[in-house]
Amino acid sequence: MNIYMDLKENSYDIVVERGILSRAGEYLNLNRRVLIVTDSGVPQIYSQTIAKQCKQPVILTVQSGEASKSLETFGVLLQKMLDNGFSRKDCVVAVGGGVVGDLSGFAASAYMRGIDFYNIPTTLLSQIDSSIGGKTAINFGDVKNIVGAFYQPKKVLIDPNVLKTLPERQISNGLAEAVKMALTSDKELFDIFENKDITASIDEIIIRSLNIKKSVVEQDEKESGIRKILNFGHTIGHGIESSGNMSELYHGECVALGLIPMCGENIRPRVVEVLKKCKLYNLIDFNWDKITEAAFHDKKADGEFVTVTIVPDVGSFQLETMKCCEVIEMAKRCFKG
Repeated sequence: MNIYMDLKENSYDIVVERGILSRAGEYLNLNRRVLIVTDSGVPQIYSQTIAKQCKQPVILTVQSGEASKSLETFGVLLQKMLDNGFSRKDCVVAVGGGVVGDLSGFAASAYMRGIDFYNIPTTLLSQIDSSIGGKTAINFGDVKNIVGAFYQPKKVLIDPNVLKTLPERQISNGLAEAVKMALTSDKELFDIFENKDITASIDEIIIRSLNIKKSVVEQDEKESGIRKILNFGHTIGHGIESSGNMSELYHGECVALGLIPMCGENIRPRVVEVLKKCKLYNLIDFNWDKITEAAFHDKKADGEFVTVTIVPDVGSFQLETMKCCEVIEMAKRCFKG
């Protein structure tokens, strides 16, 4: 399956195909110096498979986890390229999850003012969401994704076969973003979650999710309008994630909780049932003071107001500008906090 991201001079293909990892050289220009960035949690065979298809591969393995999205690790990538004589004609390939993709893409955008970047996501979360759209970033000053650039990849290769090495909890983590997109934009995708076997439907879930994000990004590449719907659930979700609960819950698990208050009361029970089916309904001890501080010390907040996505019914959405305190009160009422 080939999905074409139409962004004029920044356009690229997203290829979804089982077994494509071993044929990456047929799709990517690897006949040059290639920095392959992966992390310690990704099976080494994946980066090695790519390296065997490169003329001059350099593999760099960073530590798994959000801590690698730092200025320090960013500098390590740049130094590695400098030490190995990378030029403007060379490229970076990310082989890993969202952390690797965000970090690698940002390094590619900065080195010599921009070299080619390819993304090969190996987690369901990154396959469904972060691997496309061009958002690259690192964390700084305890703020998530605050330093970065919009930098589109030249191509994205998605191999569902690599998901077989993921723990079940990581699969659930990725499904959160697909549920998010189904709620705003695709009744049929939500029906899959409600009524079908999720494991058997995983290829369709990936493709449908990618098509939703593709459509949104094509309309609003740099998040000046409709692309904000991709932040559905993220205001409260990021607050939970950055409030000290990061060690308890993954990103997708936090976003899943953030979806619930933003859904209409009439569909909320259905949403909760789907999240339970996906093993994403993890009620925690909410520290609302910390969540409030973390949620609104954020680039999406504008003073005391923030634009949030509300889903009154499955497949529809509204963008509303609300006071930050109103968003928190809505969440508190939902979770009876």
